[in-house]
Amino acid sequence: MKKKCVLAYSGGLDTSVILGWLIEQGYDVVAVYVDLGQPCEDREATLKKARDCGAVAAEIVDVREDLCRDFAFPVMQWQARYEGTYLLGTSIARPLIAKVCVDIAHREGCTVFAHGATGKGNDQCRFQLAAEALDPDIEVLAPWRIAAFRDLFPGRQELIEFCAARGIPVKASQAKPYSSDENCLHTSYEAGLLEELSTDGFGLVEFGMTVSPQAAPDLPEAVGIDFEAGLPMAVDGRRLKPHDLVLALNAIAGRHGIGRTDIVENRLVGMKSRGVYEAPGMTLLYEAHRLVEQMTLDRDLVHLRDRLSPEVAEMVYYGFWYTAKMDALMAFIREAQKPVSGRAEINLYKGNMLVKSRSSGQSLYDEAIASMEGGGSYDQTDAEGFLRILGLPLRVQGRARPRWLR
Repeated sequence: MKKKCVLAYSGGLDTSVILGWLIEQGYDVVAVYVDLGQPCEDREATLKKARDCGAVAAEIVDVREDLCRDFAFPVMQWQARYEGTYLLGTSIARPLIAKVCVDIAHREGCTVFAHGATGKGNDQCRFQLAAEALDPDIEVLAPWRIAAFRDLFPGRQELIEFCAARGIPVKASQAKPYSSDENCLHTSYEAGLLEELSTDGFGLVEFGMTVSPQAAPDLPEAVGIDFEAGLPMAVDGRRLKPHDLVLALNAIAGRHGIGRTDIVENRLVGMKSRGVYEAPGMTLLYEAHRLVEQMTLDRDLVHLRDRLSPEVAEMVYYGFWYTAKMDALMAFIREAQKPVSGRAEINLYKGNMLVKSRSSGQSLYDEAIASMEGGGSYDQTDAEGFLRILGLPLRVQGRARPRWLR
């Protein structure tokens, strides 16, 4: 009896070859196109190609709303950036792809989950860790980690020839000098000429979501973003669903050159890699969220969140989404974000985000207390006793310290 396999299928060259190869290995393949907002000229044609290539079933699963609402927004509430910079647009999507594929595997009676990630990258970790957490008994098959598969396909030309010999339609044009991966949150660019650190990444890449700051309008544009309990709800007073809100901010921030980064990052497998990213809407959203937090979160809570934020970013980047630790951290951030409601208005100008105004009914900012003018509700004489108590251990230590160390 044939083994049944679910394949995370994009319709591109790699997964088209993997689909054909799996069939030749004796698998019945269910091809699953997970719609994350990535560009696809014709989704139905993509599924038809999968069926024509021998897939026993093929389907599209639209999870754009889930990606924004259940994955990207909670990570944004954490202000999580991997190594202080990367907004995790690809990392966030992988556990969702794995969940969709595992769910369909259960429905279709598949015992194997196959994907096209390589043995060098982070995605293999994210797919496998997520799939095994959701179903410890599922077999994860990564052809690029199999020596016999790599021997058959040492380069792009062999992939193209495989498809041509079997009548698998793929675009066989010359490869760009880099590879890209896109969803509604961001686009990543890596490999090819970008592996040379002397290459100007911003000059090489043909960005699709942003204009260059130099080409952005010569006048600033103001945008207002409303939050409720730490979640974005409206843009310029217009309430939007999560995916529509991200798309709206992508368009606004993108035309002002917001959200481009060039990073040398540390992969989970141990090597350093160079990536160029653009995430216009999410970059703007992180900034607006931070501005509302500044008014509404108390000092100790926001400092605790900031100490934990790198840990969350690392877990997302590594692929530890479906874990007890992540569940606990997400429960914490839901509670911590309850006061984070209000509006941030930001001027966008040639790659810059300049705060215009912020307001909140939950604001902890008290002008009477903060004022540097005379009077107000803060009695400066109270600081005398406060500092005497605060400095007590320092004075004791100072007296005990040898004079030559003072």
